[in-house]
Order: sequence, then C-alpha cells, then structure tokens
Amino acid sequence: MNETSPAPVAQARAPRKTPTAAGDGAVRPVAGQRIAELLQRQGVLAVLLTVVIVASFIYPTFATLDNARGVTIQASFLAVVALGMTMVIITGGIDLSVGSVFALGGVLAAWASQWGFLAALFVPLLVCAAIGLLNGFLVARAGMAPFIVTLATLLGARGLLLAITDEGATTYLVPKGSAFAELGQGSVWGFGYPILIALALFGIGGLLLQRTSFGQTLFAVGGSSDAATLMGLPVARTKILVYTLSGLLAGLAGALNAARLSSGVTIVGVGMELDAISAVVIGGTLLIGGAGSISGTLWGVLLLAVIQNLINQIGSLNSSYQSVVSGGFLIVVVVAQRYLARSRRTT
Repeated sequence: MNETSPAPVAQARAPRKTPTAAGDGAVRPVAGQRIAELLQRQGVLAVLLTVVIVASFIYPTFATLDNARGVTIQASFLAVVALGMTMVIITGGIDLSVGSVFALGGVLAAWASQWGFLAALFVPLLVCAAIGLLNGFLVARAGMAPFIVTLATLLGARGLLLAITDEGATTYLVPKGSAFAELGQGSVWGFGYPILIALALFGIGGLLLQRTSFGQTLFAVGGSSDAATLMGLPVARTKILVYTLSGLLAGLAGALNAARLSSGVTIVGVGMELDAISAVVIGGTLLIGGAGSISGTLWGVLLLAVIQNLINQIGSLNSSYQSVVSGGFLIVVVVAQRYLARSRRTT
C-alpha cells in the first residue's frame, strides 16, 4: 500500500497545473481579439488625429476656428445621411438611393417653404421616408436584392426631382429671413444648427445601437438573418425600419442643405451614396453586416471632410483628387478589416 500511494498523489497534482497552463494560453487570444476589435472600431480616429496634427503644422490656415467651422458644416449633411447608411449596412444591406433622396428632399423643402416652416420640414421627411419604406418592404417582404431595389429608387427619386423642377429649369427658393432658412443658416457660438442637429442625431443613434434591444437586433440580423429568425427576432420589421430611417435621414439632410443654400438645387447629391458608404466602411462597419459603430462613422465622415479641405488648402489640386484619396483609404480599410477579422477567428 505504501509503494502505490505516491502514484495517486502525483496524478492528483498533475491536473492542477494543466488548467493554469491553459489559462495562461487563453489570455493571449482574448487580448489579441480585443486589440483587433479596437483597431477595427477606433483605428480611423487615430488616422484622423494624425492627419489633423500633421496638416496643422504644414498649413497654418488649417488649424483655425473658421476653417473648423467650415469643415464641420460641410460634413454635417453627409454625416446625417451616413448615420442611416450605418444602420442599413449593419443589417447586411445597402442603400444606393440616398444621394437622389437627399437632392429630392432639398427640392421638396424649398418648394414647400412658401407655406411655412412645418411644411418645409415635414413634406420632404414624409416623402423621403415613404421611399425608404418602399425600399424596406421590397427587400424584407418581397425578398429582392437591396442593390437592385435601391438602384431603382435612386433612378426614381432623381426622376421625380426632375419632374418637379421641369427638368431642372425651375429652382425653388427659400424665403429670406424665414424660420426655415434660419434652421440652415443660424448658429450657436459660431457653429451652425446643422452641426448641432447632426451631433444630436449621432448621440441618439449611438444610444439606440448600444443600449437598446433594437440595436442588438440590428447586429443579430446582420450576423445571420436565419439565426435571428430562429431566435424569434423581428427580422423583416427591423429591415423595413432601418431603410425607412435611411430615407428619412437623407431627406432631413437635403432639407437642411436647402435651408443652408436658400434654394432647392437639383444637381446636388450625385455620388453622395458612395461617399456615405465610404465613410461608414472607413469607420469600421463591415460591408457584410453584423459589426459597426456610430462613432466610427462620424470619424469616417470627418476624415473625408478633412481630406477635401486639405485638397483645397493645397490649391494646385482639384476636387477630383478627393475621390482618388477616398478610394485609396477605402481599399486600405477593407483589406485591414479582412486581416483583423481573420486574426479574430484564429485567436
């Protein structure tokens, strides 16, 4: 008995070391996964800060309050559109109609402004939300591809805009000094109302995405619609809602732009859907859905606006270079996202 007793003791002690070793090894994958997630979500912020700091040293006029106001007011309209696009992409969809809906919202707002503030605000919101509702219904209920559906409404919204303006021959003006014009041209501490509205909407969007069951449903639907359905989540209703919100926000941005310009310009919004998608993806939201953040989209919008401003600061470059730089950033970000996603799977 005495000769065999040490063996059980040794066997009993061996398992105590095994979990410890496994635990040490498990720390590294968790740490690596957290770093990959952090880079995916906040990497664009680091790039934005770096660009701003370097530009401030190179161009003295860049780091001025007036320039900051100009950059942010121009970025505010795209930011509102990109907010809706973020929610759509998180669910695994896409909305190509926002540029045309943005322009349509501006024309409708300018046209309705002759009947007062409420008409100028709510007419574009109702019409543009209805276009978004149509997109959502065709995608969620009819099972059509988002690319095809929103491409069709892109053409339809642009056609409706041209019909209202007699093929662009008629430009509706916002009455000077009206409450609606003040909405686009007024300011608080030098920062325009569109900036404050955009920041408020992003705050609300962040709370919805991170602190409500609606936000968690968006991520679940984007991760796997089939799995979300099996869990009893309202997949179709959620998709309809996010497309409606996308149309609503695009219309709101168009109305604010019309109030800012005091007219419903028909040529605006061309290619805006691509800028919105670029800002969302650069901000860390995956095109395949299931992951993303509202703050990342905000940083992505500001990065694109800063790039445009730097091109203006240089002077010798035209605005077409913004598309080149934005496309380069987009390629780098998509490649980085794939690498980070692969790193998270292997850790």
